[in-house]
Amino acid sequence: MNINLEYYRIFYHVAKAGSFTQAGEELCISQPAVSQSVKLLETELGSRLFIRIPKGVKLTPEGRVLFSYVQKGYEYILLGEEQFHKMLDLENGEIRIGASDMTLQFYLLPYLEKFHEKYPKIKVTVTNAPTPETLEFLYDGKIDFGVVSEPFLARPEIDIMKVREIQDIFVAGNRFEYLKDETLEYKALETLPIICLEHNTSTRKFIDDYLKANDVVLMPEFELAMSDIIVRFAQRNLGVACVVRDFAKDALASEDLFELQFKESIPSRHFCIITSNQNPISTAAKELLHMLRS
Repeated sequence: MNINLEYYRIFYHVAKAGSFTQAGEELCISQPAVSQSVKLLETELGSRLFIRIPKGVKLTPEGRVLFSYVQKGYEYILLGEEQFHKMLDLENGEIRIGASDMTLQFYLLPYLEKFHEKYPKIKVTVTNAPTPETLEFLYDGKIDFGVVSEPFLARPEIDIMKVREIQDIFVAGNRFEYLKDETLEYKALETLPIICLEHNTSTRKFIDDYLKANDVVLMPEFELAMSDIIVRFAQRNLGVACVVRDFAKDALASEDLFELQFKESIPSRHFCIITSNQNPISTAAKELLHMLRS
Protein backbone atom coordinates (compact mmCIF):
# COMPACT_ATOMS: atom_id res chain seq x y z
CA MET A 1 0.00 0.00 0.00
CA ASN A 2 1.53 3.30 -1.13
CA ILE A 3 0.24 5.98 1.27
CA ASN A 4 1.71 9.47 1.40
CA LEU A 5 3.82 9.68 4.56
CA GLU A 6 2.66 13.27 5.03
CA TYR A 7 -0.80 11.86 5.93
CA TYR A 8 0.80 9.91 8.79
CA ARG A 9 2.61 13.02 10.02
CA ILE A 10 -0.70 14.91 10.12
CA PHE A 11 -2.43 11.92 11.74
CA TYR A 12 0.26 11.90 14.45
CA HIS A 13 -0.20 15.58 15.29
CA VAL A 14 -4.01 15.33 15.34
CA ALA A 15 -3.84 12.32 17.67
CA LYS A 16 -1.36 14.09 19.97
CA ALA A 17 -3.33 17.35 20.02
CA GLY A 18 -6.85 15.83 20.04
CA SER A 19 -7.87 18.62 17.68
CA PHE A 20 -7.78 19.27 13.95
CA THR A 21 -7.46 23.01 14.55
CA GLN A 22 -4.54 22.74 16.99
CA ALA A 23 -2.75 20.23 14.74
CA GLY A 24 -3.11 22.69 11.85
CA GLU A 25 -1.57 25.46 13.96
CA GLU A 26 1.38 23.24 14.91
CA LEU A 27 1.92 22.25 11.28
CA CYS A 28 1.22 25.74 9.88
CA ILE A 29 -1.53 24.47 7.58
CA SER A 30 -5.28 25.16 7.54
CA GLN A 31 -7.84 23.13 9.49
CA PRO A 32 -9.63 22.05 6.26
CA ALA A 33 -6.30 20.75 4.88
CA VAL A 34 -5.83 18.71 8.06
CA SER A 35 -9.35 17.28 7.81
CA GLN A 36 -8.89 16.44 4.13
CA SER A 37 -5.58 14.61 4.80
CA VAL A 38 -7.15 12.55 7.59
CA LYS A 39 -10.11 11.65 5.37
CA LEU A 40 -7.77 10.53 2.59
CA LEU A 41 -5.81 8.37 5.05
CA GLU A 42 -9.05 6.81 6.36
CA THR A 43 -10.13 6.09 2.79
CA GLU A 44 -6.81 4.44 1.98
CA LEU A 45 -6.91 2.34 5.15
CA GLY A 46 -10.63 1.54 4.95
CA SER A 47 -11.50 2.58 8.51
CA ARG A 48 -12.29 5.65 10.59
CA LEU A 49 -9.45 6.88 12.78
CA PHE A 50 -11.15 9.60 14.87
CA ILE A 51 -14.47 10.18 16.61
CA ARG A 52 -15.65 13.75 17.09
CA ILE A 53 -16.23 14.83 20.70
CA PRO A 54 -17.36 18.23 22.09
CA LYS A 55 -13.79 19.49 22.63
CA GLY A 56 -12.15 17.98 19.57
CA VAL A 57 -11.54 14.39 18.45
CA LYS A 58 -10.40 11.11 19.97
CA LEU A 59 -8.97 7.98 18.40
CA THR A 60 -11.15 5.03 17.45
CA PRO A 61 -9.94 1.59 18.65
CA GLU A 62 -8.41 1.06 15.20
CA GLY A 63 -6.88 4.53 15.36
CA ARG A 64 -5.26 3.79 18.73
CA VAL A 65 -3.60 0.67 17.33
CA LEU A 66 -2.29 2.57 14.30
CA PHE A 67 -1.11 5.48 16.45
CA SER A 68 0.92 3.16 18.72
CA TYR A 69 3.07 2.26 15.71
CA VAL A 70 3.09 5.64 13.98
CA GLN A 71 4.12 7.35 17.22
CA LYS A 72 7.20 5.13 17.64
CA GLY A 73 8.29 5.56 14.04
CA TYR A 74 7.67 9.29 13.79
CA GLU A 75 9.27 10.13 17.13
CA TYR A 76 12.28 7.96 16.24
CA ILE A 77 12.70 9.99 13.04
CA LEU A 78 12.51 13.21 15.10
CA LEU A 79 15.17 11.82 17.44
CA GLY A 80 17.36 11.02 14.46
CA GLU A 81 16.98 14.57 13.16
CA GLU A 82 17.89 15.92 16.59
CA GLN A 83 21.05 13.81 16.79
CA PHE A 84 21.94 14.77 13.22
CA HIS A 85 21.72 18.49 13.98
CA LYS A 86 23.66 18.04 17.21
CA MET A 87 26.48 16.51 15.17
CA LEU A 88 26.41 19.48 12.82
CA ASP A 89 26.41 21.86 15.78
CA LEU A 90 29.31 20.03 17.53
CA GLU A 91 27.07 19.17 20.48
CA ASN A 92 27.28 15.43 19.97
CA GLY A 93 28.76 12.77 17.75
CA GLU A 94 31.92 10.70 17.53
CA ILE A 95 35.37 10.99 16.00
CA ARG A 96 37.33 7.85 15.09
CA ILE A 97 41.10 8.21 14.87
CA GLY A 98 43.87 5.76 14.08
CA ALA A 99 47.24 6.39 15.75
CA SER A 100 50.32 4.59 17.02
CA ASP A 101 51.66 4.92 20.58
CA MET A 102 54.30 7.31 19.28
CA THR A 103 52.03 9.63 17.29
CA LEU A 104 49.48 9.66 20.09
CA GLN A 105 51.96 10.47 22.84
CA PHE A 106 54.19 12.96 21.04
CA TYR A 107 51.76 14.71 18.75
CA LEU A 108 48.05 13.96 19.08
CA LEU A 109 47.43 13.96 22.84
CA PRO A 110 47.73 17.73 23.51
CA TYR A 111 45.29 18.45 20.68
CA LEU A 112 42.80 15.89 22.03
CA GLU A 113 42.95 17.57 25.44
CA LYS A 114 42.30 20.98 23.87
CA PHE A 115 39.47 19.62 21.70
CA HIS A 116 37.81 17.89 24.68
CA GLU A 117 37.89 21.11 26.69
CA LYS A 118 36.13 22.94 23.86
CA TYR A 119 33.68 20.15 22.87
CA PRO A 120 33.23 17.90 25.94
CA LYS A 121 30.20 16.05 24.52
CA ILE A 122 32.02 14.76 21.44
CA LYS A 123 33.14 11.15 21.84
CA VAL A 124 36.66 10.49 20.57
CA THR A 125 37.69 6.89 19.86
CA VAL A 126 41.38 6.22 19.18
CA THR A 127 42.29 2.90 17.56
CA ASN A 128 45.88 2.17 18.57
CA ALA A 129 47.85 0.45 15.80
CA PRO A 130 51.07 0.77 13.78
CA THR A 131 51.08 2.68 10.51
CA PRO A 132 50.29 -0.24 8.12
CA GLU A 133 47.19 -1.22 10.13
CA THR A 134 46.07 2.41 10.45
CA LEU A 135 46.18 2.71 6.66
CA GLU A 136 44.01 -0.40 6.32
CA PHE A 137 41.51 1.05 8.81
CA LEU A 138 41.33 4.21 6.71
CA TYR A 139 40.85 2.25 3.46
CA ASP A 140 37.96 0.33 5.09
CA GLY A 141 36.31 3.51 6.43
CA LYS A 142 36.75 2.38 10.04
CA ILE A 143 38.42 5.65 11.05
CA ASP A 144 37.88 9.28 10.03
CA PHE A 145 41.60 9.97 9.77
CA GLY A 146 44.94 8.67 10.97
CA VAL A 147 48.14 10.08 12.40
CA VAL A 148 51.08 7.96 11.24
CA SER A 149 54.84 8.09 10.89
CA GLU A 150 56.88 7.87 7.71
CA PRO A 151 57.75 5.89 5.66
CA PHE A 152 54.62 4.35 4.18
CA LEU A 153 53.01 3.71 0.81
CA ALA A 154 49.40 4.83 0.39
CA ARG A 155 46.75 4.50 -2.28
CA PRO A 156 46.05 7.48 -4.59
CA GLU A 157 42.88 8.46 -2.70
CA ILE A 158 44.85 9.14 0.50
CA ASP A 159 45.74 12.76 1.25
CA ILE A 160 48.91 13.20 3.29
CA MET A 161 50.02 16.19 5.36
CA LYS A 162 53.35 16.31 7.20
CA VAL A 163 52.87 17.87 10.64
CA ARG A 164 55.93 17.17 12.83
CA GLU A 165 59.57 16.23 12.28
CA ILE A 166 61.04 13.30 14.24
CA GLN A 167 64.56 11.90 14.57
CA ASP A 168 65.67 8.28 15.07
CA ILE A 169 68.74 7.68 17.26
CA PHE A 170 70.65 4.89 18.98
CA VAL A 171 71.06 5.12 22.77
CA ALA A 172 72.85 3.06 25.41
CA GLY A 173 73.47 2.83 29.17
CA ASN A 174 76.67 2.85 31.24
CA ARG A 175 77.59 -0.72 30.22
CA PHE A 176 78.49 0.77 26.83
CA GLU A 177 80.19 3.89 28.17
CA TYR A 178 83.35 3.03 26.19
CA LEU A 179 81.39 4.17 23.10
CA LYS A 180 80.44 7.54 24.57
CA ASP A 181 83.19 9.64 23.00
CA GLU A 182 83.47 7.62 19.81
CA THR A 183 82.26 8.60 16.34
CA LEU A 184 81.09 5.32 14.91
CA GLU A 185 80.44 3.72 11.58
CA TYR A 186 77.01 2.06 11.36
CA LYS A 187 78.83 -1.22 10.68
CA ALA A 188 79.70 -1.24 14.39
CA LEU A 189 76.04 -1.97 15.18
CA GLU A 190 76.44 -5.49 13.80
CA THR A 191 78.74 -6.31 16.73
CA LEU A 192 76.45 -4.88 19.43
CA PRO A 193 73.34 -6.30 21.11
CA ILE A 194 70.47 -4.35 19.55
CA ILE A 195 67.01 -3.53 20.94
CA CYS A 196 64.42 -2.26 18.46
CA LEU A 197 60.80 -2.35 17.37
CA GLU A 198 59.10 -5.29 15.69
CA HIS A 199 59.07 -5.70 11.91
CA ASN A 200 55.44 -4.62 11.39
CA THR A 201 56.14 -0.92 12.01
CA SER A 202 57.08 1.95 9.72
CA THR A 203 59.91 2.87 12.11
CA ARG A 204 61.58 -0.53 11.87
CA LYS A 205 61.23 -0.56 8.08
CA PHE A 206 62.80 2.88 7.87
CA ILE A 207 65.80 1.92 10.01
CA ASP A 208 66.32 -1.42 8.24
CA ASP A 209 66.18 0.21 4.79
CA TYR A 210 68.56 3.00 5.78
CA LEU A 211 71.12 0.65 7.32
CA LYS A 212 70.85 -1.80 4.43
CA ALA A 213 71.79 1.08 2.10
CA ASN A 214 74.91 1.42 4.28
CA ASP A 215 75.63 -2.30 3.96
CA VAL A 216 74.50 -2.99 7.53
CA VAL A 217 72.04 -5.71 8.58
CA LEU A 218 70.75 -5.68 12.15
CA MET A 219 70.27 -8.92 14.05
CA PRO A 220 68.41 -7.64 17.16
CA GLU A 221 68.55 -9.51 20.43
CA PHE A 222 65.26 -7.93 21.49
CA GLU A 223 62.34 -6.93 19.25
CA LEU A 224 59.64 -5.16 21.23
CA ALA A 225 56.20 -3.74 20.48
CA MET A 226 56.52 -0.41 22.33
CA SER A 227 59.27 2.21 22.23
CA ASP A 228 58.96 3.19 25.90
CA ILE A 229 59.74 -0.45 26.82
CA ILE A 230 62.77 -0.31 24.52
CA VAL A 231 64.06 2.64 26.55
CA ARG A 232 63.59 0.69 29.80
CA PHE A 233 65.53 -2.27 28.38
CA ALA A 234 68.37 0.10 27.44
CA GLN A 235 68.36 1.63 30.93
CA ARG A 236 68.91 -1.90 32.28
CA ASN A 237 71.90 -2.27 29.96
CA LEU A 238 70.36 -5.06 27.92
CA GLY A 239 71.62 -3.56 24.69
CA VAL A 240 71.85 -0.55 22.37
CA ALA A 241 68.37 0.77 21.61
CA CYS A 242 67.00 2.29 18.45
CA VAL A 243 64.26 4.81 19.28
CA VAL A 244 62.79 8.13 18.22
CA ARG A 245 64.58 10.80 20.30
CA ASP A 246 61.34 11.92 22.01
CA PHE A 247 61.04 8.59 23.81
CA ALA A 248 64.56 8.82 25.24
CA LYS A 249 64.48 12.54 26.07
CA ASP A 250 64.03 12.14 29.83
CA ALA A 251 66.58 9.33 30.11
CA LEU A 252 69.12 11.39 28.13
CA ALA A 253 68.49 14.44 30.33
CA SER A 254 69.05 12.40 33.51
CA GLU A 255 72.13 10.76 31.91
CA ASP A 256 70.70 7.28 32.41
CA LEU A 257 71.34 6.91 28.70
CA PHE A 258 73.60 8.59 26.16
CA GLU A 259 73.24 8.98 22.41
CA LEU A 260 75.67 7.15 20.16
CA GLN A 261 77.37 9.37 17.59
CA PHE A 262 77.86 8.30 13.98
CA LYS A 263 79.75 9.80 11.06
CA GLU A 264 76.43 10.35 9.32
CA SER A 265 73.09 11.15 10.96
CA ILE A 266 70.00 9.14 10.18
CA PRO A 267 67.72 11.32 8.00
CA SER A 268 64.78 12.85 9.84
CA ARG A 269 61.21 11.84 8.98
CA HIS A 270 57.71 13.05 9.88
CA PHE A 271 54.42 12.40 11.57
CA CYS A 272 51.67 12.74 8.97
CA ILE A 273 47.91 13.21 9.03
CA ILE A 274 46.21 10.92 6.52
CA THR A 275 42.65 11.27 5.23
CA SER A 276 40.77 9.59 2.39
CA ASN A 277 38.92 11.61 -0.23
CA GLN A 278 36.52 8.65 -0.55
CA ASN A 279 35.36 8.73 3.09
CA PRO A 280 32.84 11.29 4.44
CA ILE A 281 34.06 13.21 7.49
CA SER A 282 31.74 14.49 10.21
CA THR A 283 31.68 18.15 11.25
CA ALA A 284 33.34 17.23 14.56
CA ALA A 285 36.19 15.41 12.80
CA LYS A 286 36.64 18.38 10.44
CA GLU A 287 36.94 20.70 13.44
CA LEU A 288 39.63 18.52 15.07
CA LEU A 289 41.48 18.26 11.76
CA HIS A 290 41.39 22.06 11.50
CA MET A 291 43.06 22.26 14.93
CA LEU A 292 45.72 19.74 13.90
CA ARG A 293 46.48 21.39 10.58
CA SER A 294 46.72 24.91 11.96
